[in-house]
Amino acid sequence: MANEGKRNTCPIGQVRWMMRPRLCLVTPTQLTLEIAATLRHALEAGDVASLLIDAAGADPVAVEAAIGGAVEHDVAAVIIGQDLIGNADGIHIEPVVGAIHAARPTMSKHKIVGVGGIATRHDAMTLGETQPDYLFFGRIDGDDQPAIHPRALELASWWAELFQIPAMVMGGGEIESATSAAANRIEFVAFRRAVWDHPKGPREAVKAVNRLLDEASA
Repeated sequence: MANEGKRNTCPIGQVRWMMRPRLCLVTPTQLTLEIAATLRHALEAGDVASLLIDAAGADPVAVEAAIGGAVEHDVAAVIIGQDLIGNADGIHIEPVVGAIHAARPTMSKHKIVGVGGIATRHDAMTLGETQPDYLFFGRIDGDDQPAIHPRALELASWWAELFQIPAMVMGGGEIESATSAAANRIEFVAFRRAVWDHPKGPREAVKAVNRLLDEASA
């Protein structure tokens, strides 16, 4: 797939030649100010490429706080939905092609447009033709098992091997599932429950995921 028209300044898009996957975080379903404060400490703990913010039903003040924390730590803040909020760096859309085309004219060339809701290779190629900044494989809430969902892993691995647009895969419910993303050279691995529910807290989880990714890619 050609990469013409790709926004090379996009912070999440400059990954083609990286040595290992990068960690992305998805905020909990109930984003509160307390969680936003915890998030800031987690972002200090190690490399995080982006923060996918689930703003639906969340406290608007907490959403703005989460965006601010991401910006402070040079982490791309991406809103899940079709509306850009505050100083966020972009949006994550699932999965309507028309919505992606509609988002383009209203957003700066420096903003991120990510796409999820991919069930098949045909879906991936169709959505890839819209030139998003990444394709998301798996469900945002698909971390209900310890390992990465097999279908999501298979699709993300296939995409990462063949195409230039980066792949992001939803991690499993345990941080050890990051090693599967590394073994398959997938550009990004996203975590939700595995980080927020980690027995030692999100900060230690971020450290641990980065350590696993470094070791698996050595």
